Amino acid sequence: MTDEVRWSPATADEEVEPDLRAAFAREIGGAPDGVWAAPGRINLIGEHTDYNGGWCLPFALAHRTYCAVRTRPDGRLRVVSRQAPGQAWEGEVDQIRAGSPGGWVAYVAGVVAILAQRAGGPVGADILVDGRVPLGAGLSSSAALSCSGALALAELVPGAGRGRPGRAGAGGRVLRAENDYAGAATGGMDQTVSLRAVDGHALLVDCDDFSLTPVPWTLPGHEVLVIDTRAHHSLADGQYAARRSTCERACRSLGVASLRELHGADVDEVLGRLEGDGEAQRRVRHVLSENTRVLDLVAALGQEDAEEVGRLMVASHVSLRDDYEVSCRELDLAVEAARQAGAAGARMTGGGFGGSALALVRRGDVEDVAAAVHEAFLAEGLQAPHLLRATPSAPAHRLS
Repeated sequence: MTDEVRWSPATADEEVEPDLRAAFAREIGGAPDGVWAAPGRINLIGEHTDYNGGWCLPFALAHRTYCAVRTRPDGRLRVVSRQAPGQAWEGEVDQIRAGSPGGWVAYVAGVVAILAQRAGGPVGADILVDGRVPLGAGLSSSAALSCSGALALAELVPGAGRGRPGRAGAGGRVLRAENDYAGAATGGMDQTVSLRAVDGHALLVDCDDFSLTPVPWTLPGHEVLVIDTRAHHSLADGQYAARRSTCERACRSLGVASLRELHGADVDEVLGRLEGDGEAQRRVRHVLSENTRVLDLVAALGQEDAEEVGRLMVASHVSLRDDYEVSCRELDLAVEAARQAGAAGARMTGGGFGGSALALVRRGDVEDVAAAVHEAFLAEGLQAPHLLRATPSAPAHRLS
């Protein structure tokens, strides 16, 4: 363990691109057709609401995954990652199936397979990946990987990118790739914000119809500190899917298509209709209360009320911990240590079971809060967390 706080800074696009082009020449040969980048994200509030048709409030990070891509005419795909040397994969695109290839490659291969189906002809590519979004941190490194590749191929392959933007377009294709090929039961928020974020804004996502409302960041005196607990999680490990399945069971019991239909209803009355299914009651209570918290936090940002934003973040964490049961020792410790050190509020973010927590901190106190969280982890005998500053940033784009 180290006594020094460990920061994970973002890398500027202009620093990454020439290095990635040089690596493409060394590891694959020749030059790529271009370089694309897609961001990870944090979610200020609105967890496990996306697949329930509710609201969430993410924003894109400056931390990105980069893809150098060159198309090829033979219908073959070759994928190489700078973070996984020795794990390159190559095969026929028309042989890609759910779970084959597996692991991180599935997030790229699934997108290519779906785009090939849309293009109606052979699609092949050489892809070199450079992932700068912390892995396993709940910051949507998988969507950043999928979206960078999807954007590249949608631009490079005639016919592959046709369709409407958002969920019905590139976002929907990436979502399908992650669900069907990688086995990750995500709900669409991650892909939407990676592709359609607005620089300097959070994005209010209505997951009923995937309409988007940019929400300006109105707290310049505060920063969002991200605490990567180093307790790695996986959306494909069954726990996320189990929560989703319980919500679907509750909808059948309640006679609704999604829990969104119950927004504004009397929560106690709804829970009474689920009597005898305590698990479903807890999950539904979280979703209904979380949707209200999302809209309240948007209003608090509009009023530049940092205290209320912080209070809502804490309430969200308590609900995720107690009703949705997706927190863990490390996330709870991060939230409590940040609050004790002076954060206005803190909560876990992402799917849970590990990953990252967020803390809303006065700009001048960030270093002190980071140090306090670091010390709290060491005192508990845990590995030191990694920390980063989250700034609302730009969506996926082509560098060159």
